[in-house]
Amino acid sequence: MNDAYCEQLVARKAKPIDVVIRFLVVFVIIAVAFFGMPFIGFLAIFVAVLLGVLAFYFVLPRLNVEYEYVLLNHDMDVDAIYNQSKRKRQLSFDIQQAEIMAPANSPRLQSYHPEKTYDFTSGCTDIKTYALMIFLDQKMTCILLEPDEKMYEHMQNWMGMKLHRD
Repeated sequence: MNDAYCEQLVARKAKPIDVVIRFLVVFVIIAVAFFGMPFIGFLAIFVAVLLGVLAFYFVLPRLNVEYEYVLLNHDMDVDAIYNQSKRKRQLSFDIQQAEIMAPANSPRLQSYHPEKTYDFTSGCTDIKTYALMIFLDQKMTCILLEPDEKMYEHMQNWMGMKLHRD
């Protein structure tokens, strides 16, 4: 087989809203335990522990995200890995169907007006972010990626003149 395979892992930087969500989760659990005691007694402790377990398994893991880009020939899959344990497929597309891929701040992208934008970047401003414009479900879609040099070279082989480095 002569398949070209490349994968890359991008860890998302914690956003300020993530810290606020963590604080609110802890605050709500403490408030339920403290203010529920006069009304429902020790059942409030049980409810607070139940809320803590639910938050630990469903809310807090969603705040620690890594994105994995997998490129097999011209098919790209983007998966989100939550808390380094649970994987969820976010998007699959054919990069040959893309209209253009250029740096996110490139003037080449000004003529494109996407209806939907997917952000699969780390959120760091010092890393070069690329915007890929593609029709998905008959809607112009912008996909933000941070390919490393190896991934960029594999994409260049399949996209040709549609890929710009500016």
